[in-house]
Amino acid sequence: MMVHAHPDDESIVTGATLAKYAAEGARVTLVTCTLGEEGEVIPADLAHLTSDREDTLGEYRVGELDRACVALGVRDHRFLGGPGHYRDSGMMGGPANGHPRAFWGADVEEAARRLAEIIREVRPHVLVSYDEHGGYGHPDHVQAHRVTRRACAKANERAMPGTPWQVGKLYAIAQPVSRIEESIARLNEEAGPFTPPQEVSDIARGTPDPVVTTRVDATDHWAAKALAMRAHATQITVDGERFALSNGIAQEIDAVEHFTLLMGPPPKAGEDGYESDLFAGL
Repeated sequence: MMVHAHPDDESIVTGATLAKYAAEGARVTLVTCTLGEEGEVIPADLAHLTSDREDTLGEYRVGELDRACVALGVRDHRFLGGPGHYRDSGMMGGPANGHPRAFWGADVEEAARRLAEIIREVRPHVLVSYDEHGGYGHPDHVQAHRVTRRACAKANERAMPGTPWQVGKLYAIAQPVSRIEESIARLNEEAGPFTPPQEVSDIARGTPDPVVTTRVDATDHWAAKALAMRAHATQITVDGERFALSNGIAQEIDAVEHFTLLMGPPPKAGEDGYESDLFAGL
C-alpha cells in the first residue's frame, strides 16, 4: 500500500514500483489524501480549471488519477476519508494552509484512524509514504508521513489476535542526492525543451545517500510510468525521456526508484549496497 498526498505524486516518484508489483501479481493499493485542488495548471487550454468555482481542478484531477492507475495496473485506489474530505493545503505558508478542510490542518489521530481502517481492511505487508520532510517540504507530504506512521502503529496494535498479519515493513520514498546530481549532469549535457536544473534543490530536497536502504529496479516498467505521468496533463509536461512540472525545470523519468526502511527486518544489501525488493525478509 502506498499513501500519497496528491494525484500525480504516485506516478512521479513511485510509478515504476507500483507498475512492477502490480504486474507481478501483488495486490497493490493506492491511497491519495487530497484531490490536488491547489495544483498549478500547465496547459493553456485547461486554464479554465483554475476558475473561481472552488475545487474545479480537484474534480478534474480525479479523472487524471483514474487514467494513471489504469496505466500502472493499480486496481484498488481510495481517497482518504472519501473524495474531497481532505483538501490540498497548497505550499507551506500559503493561504490555502488555513482552509477548513486543508489536510495540513487535519487532526493526525483522526486521519490516522481513517487510514488504519483501510490498512486493517486491505492487510498490506508493506506500507510506503514520505519521510519526515515530505520529500520537498510540501505540508501535505509532511502530514502524509505523520498520518501514515501513526496509522501503521494503530493498525498493528489492533491486528486480529491469532492471525499472522501485521504491516511488516514501512518505507519512506527516497531520492538519493548522488542520483539527482548524476541526473543534473546528464540533463545539462544536451539541449532539451525544458530549463536544465543547476542544483539538487531545483528537483528535490534530496535524501542523503547513507540513509537510502532500498533500490527497486523497475526499468521494464518505464513505459507504464511515462504513460501514467502523461495522464496527469494538468501538472506534468512529458517530452521523450524528460518531464517538467509547472516550474519548467527538466527532470528525467526514472524507473529505478529508491526508499528508506523505517520499520521492519534489517535490510540485506546486495552487491550494489541496496536491498532490491520491498518484500524482502517477509
